[in-house]
Amino acid sequence: MIYIHQQTRWPAFTWNDSALSALLAQVRHRQGRLLGRMETLGFDLRQEASLTTLTTDVVKSSAIEGETLNRDEVRSSLARRLGLDAGGLPPVGRHVDGIVEMMLDATQNHRAALTFDRLFGWHATLFPTGRSGMKRITVGGWRTKASGPMQVVSGAYSRQRVHFEAPDADRLDAEMTAFLEWFNNGPVIDPVVKAGIAHLWFVTIHPFEDGNGRIARAIADLALARADNCAERFYSMSGQIEAERKAYYDELERQQKGDVDITGWLSWFLGCLDRALTTADGTLSAVLAKARLWEWISRGSVNDRQRIVINRLMDGFEGNLNNSKYAKLAKCSADTALRDIQALVERRVLVQNPGGGRSTSYRLATLDEINDRVTWMEL
Repeated sequence: MIYIHQQTRWPAFTWNDSALSALLAQVRHRQGRLLGRMETLGFDLRQEASLTTLTTDVVKSSAIEGETLNRDEVRSSLARRLGLDAGGLPPVGRHVDGIVEMMLDATQNHRAALTFDRLFGWHATLFPTGRSGMKRITVGGWRTKASGPMQVVSGAYSRQRVHFEAPDADRLDAEMTAFLEWFNNGPVIDPVVKAGIAHLWFVTIHPFEDGNGRIARAIADLALARADNCAERFYSMSGQIEAERKAYYDELERQQKGDVDITGWLSWFLGCLDRALTTADGTLSAVLAKARLWEWISRGSVNDRQRIVINRLMDGFEGNLNNSKYAKLAKCSADTALRDIQALVERRVLVQNPGGGRSTSYRLATLDEINDRVTWMEL
C-alpha cells in the first residue's frame, strides 16, 4: 500500500476549484449570516453563545478520540478563563484545563503565527503528567523512532481499525517545517479551504505520539477563526465531526490511500462545516430561550443560591432536581434548600413532577409554559 505521503508529488496538493465553488459559496453565506445574527445580540448573549459552543467543541473533539470529558468541568474551566460566572460548577482537573487552554489559545490568538514552540506547548497542556493513560510518552516534542510506527486507528481497543500509517519519525522535522511555512506564509487561498487542507496535512504527518487529532482540529479552528475574523466561536466543527465520526474516518482513510488531488476530502470537509453552521442555529435558539426565561424569572427576586441552581438546570442538568441535589449545588442546608425550592414553585419557575414523598422532584418550567403565564399575567 502506498499512502499519500509516499507519493512523489507530496505535499503539492491539488483540487478542483469549480467542483467546490458552489459549496464554498454556501458555507461563506451561512458564516456571514450567522455572524450577522450574533452581532445583533447583546454582549452577554454573545458570551453565552460562545461559551456553549466552545464547551461543545472541547467535549466533542475529545469524544472523537474515545475520551469522555465531564461537560460541567469543561464549561467551568472555560467560564473561569473567560471571566464569566462559574457559580455552582464543579472544580476542574489539570487534564480538562489543558485542553481548554489549547482551544482558547487557538481561537483567541488566531492571528499569531503557528510555530514549533506553540505546538509543543499545546501538546504539553494535553498531557500534563507526561503520560497517555498508563503509558509514558514524549511530551512537547515529536515522536521518536523508539515509539515505533505510528498507525492511525479508530474503534475500541479490541476491535481497532487501522486507517493509515504516518511518515517515519526521521522525516518529522522536515515535514513539519514545510507544513508551518505553508500555514504561516503560503499562497493566499480562502481560509476555509486552508482549514480543510491544514487538518488533512497535519493528521497525515501525525507528529506526536498522541493527541494529533485534537491538535489537528484546533489548527482547523484557528484557521476558521481567521476566516470569521472573530475570536468568539459560534459553531462547532468538532461537534459536527463527532456526529459524523464514521464518515470522517472513512474520508481520511480514502484520501490517505489516494493521490495528492484532495478535492474529495475538501468537498466532505466543506459539507461537514456547512452542517455545523446549520446546527449552530439551534444553539442560538437555545441561548435566546435561556435569555427569555431569565427575563421572566428576573421580574421577581432571585437569591444567589437560586440563581446558581437555575443556571445549572438551564445548562443541561442530568435528571430531575430534588431537595438533596439543590442543597449540594447551592452549598446550603436541606431546610434552606426546601425553602428556596418552595419559593420557586410558588412563582412557577419550578414545576413539581408527579409523585411525592422521598421521590419528590422538580423540573424547570418550559419556555412555552412561561409564555402562557406571561400572557395570562398581562391580560
